[in-house]
Amino acid sequence: MNKRNLSILGLEEGATKAEIKQAYEALRAKYLEERFADGEVGNNAAIMLTKIETAYNELINELAEKEGSVGGGEQGASSSAFDHVEELIKMGELVEAQRKLDAFNERGARWHYLQSVLFYKKNWINESKKQLEIAIKIEPDNEKYKEAYRKLVDKINYDANNARNANNAQSDYNENSRQGVYQGQNMSTPEEDQMGGSMCGSCVECCALNACLNCMCNSLCNC
Repeated sequence: MNKRNLSILGLEEGATKAEIKQAYEALRAKYLEERFADGEVGNNAAIMLTKIETAYNELINELAEKEGSVGGGEQGASSSAFDHVEELIKMGELVEAQRKLDAFNERGARWHYLQSVLFYKKNWINESKKQLEIAIKIEPDNEKYKEAYRKLVDKINYDANNARNANNAQSDYNENSRQGVYQGQNMSTPEEDQMGGSMCGSCVECCALNACLNCMCNSLCNC
């Protein structure tokens, strides 16, 4: 068995499937709790989650090869279960889909991809991105996962640009409001034009404009 994978899970040569699973679940619970911590602790937890996931899957596959069960019914059943989760997500049954995912013991690339889709449906964008990154690390040549990741990053950047533009527009509005209510008025404006002093002139211009618009509308309606 792969010694590096055994070392990651804290196991020794000859470990059974049950021992591998037990070690994996204990470490996973530990690092899931730590991954939301600030700084280096959170970053290290995210890295270790990927490592133990990969180690677990590879060790289980090694055991399956020794038992001569690779490509057998268990793998087919797992694939069928993932297909069912996909159908649940498409139908909007997110709670049931999450319950099905949580019941999986083996959590490879496809598991993380589906978890990413679920998080995206819940609008948990950052968590969705993390799950996709894990899926790609497990299967770096999977074009489906990479394309989904590119689209997700594009969306994140697009939303960030929109938020910046909205903040800039609000800042400009606040600045204009602070400088004064009457746009164009300054210290050199004639006294009679300040504070609405030229209202009559504006009314005349407005009435003339409305008259022109009415004539235009009548002409179009009579055509």
